[in-house]
Amino acid sequence: MSEVLSQNEIDSLLSALSSGEIEAENVTPAEEEKKVKLYDFNNPNKFSKEHLRTLELIYENYSRIISTYLSAQIRKSVKIKIETMQQFTYEEFIRNIPNPTVLTIFRLFPLEGNLLFETNPDYVYQVLDILLGGTGDKKFKSKELTDIEKNIITRMNEGLIANMKLAWEDVLEVESEVVGVETNPALNQTLAPNESVALITFSVDLGKNHTFINLCIPFLSVEKILDKLDVQYWFRGRDEADKLESKTKIKERLNTVNVELTGVLGDSSINVQDFLSLKTGDVLTLNKKSTEPVKVKIMDKTYFYGKPGIIGKSRGIQVLDIIDKDVEENE
Repeated sequence: MSEVLSQNEIDSLLSALSSGEIEAENVTPAEEEKKVKLYDFNNPNKFSKEHLRTLELIYENYSRIISTYLSAQIRKSVKIKIETMQQFTYEEFIRNIPNPTVLTIFRLFPLEGNLLFETNPDYVYQVLDILLGGTGDKKFKSKELTDIEKNIITRMNEGLIANMKLAWEDVLEVESEVVGVETNPALNQTLAPNESVALITFSVDLGKNHTFINLCIPFLSVEKILDKLDVQYWFRGRDEADKLESKTKIKERLNTVNVELTGVLGDSSINVQDFLSLKTGDVLTLNKKSTEPVKVKIMDKTYFYGKPGIIGKSRGIQVLDIIDKDVEENE
């Protein structure tokens, strides 16, 4: 209820208006008109802007990961980035994707229900052409995929989906599992038509072609982890235990990297004629004794001194000392 003015207050206000101390335009109503916001109950917006922003951050990282993965798989440079990030109903998503297409249905545990990964036909035909020996630059006519082509693209999509684990790891530990593949989106009845979904569209630049990939995430899948999609929760300061865990993860990943290691037994100089006449069984005299330590190189750079020998049935090198690079350079 608005405040009721006394008679003295009313007289003072009228006196101030007549003397010009205040202007009538500056007197505002005690209660402003309330603003009305339209809301469609048939198409409710269940994802908040905060949730969509966090999903966008996750899948921006994912786009970089699969750019590298796809480039390695098809031996061509691929650039993938997020084109749009919007909220739709499942019916709108199905109605706006082409038919036929390759619609991969998968689970992302511990998320609930099924997610959808749609690869545009132009993208599919181009990737198949490259994998089967073509250049991928020609124009492709829409056709039904053969069983062999469907198996190839399914295997490729399984790899792309598996890489979501890396994109989600800062938020949640996830594991992927492909449930099935459809080429006719109209036959897929995974969700109710009016169910809210987050639709992430990726653009794929491969050669001269510009194609698209769509990822459909139902609200039901992320409903139980919405608190983890809060950016403040995601980037909250980590304690020492979290930092130690991060270092452990980095170390584990580095341990899986293959590094070329070479032991240099010594050097020998011969003329071109002797080099051209070399054959199996010939002996070369090196500039080092067999008892001297050898230099051990990693990626063409010397890091250790070692002693060559036999480990079981294999040849090996025992590391004797670490070369101090700073001292060596000063010398």
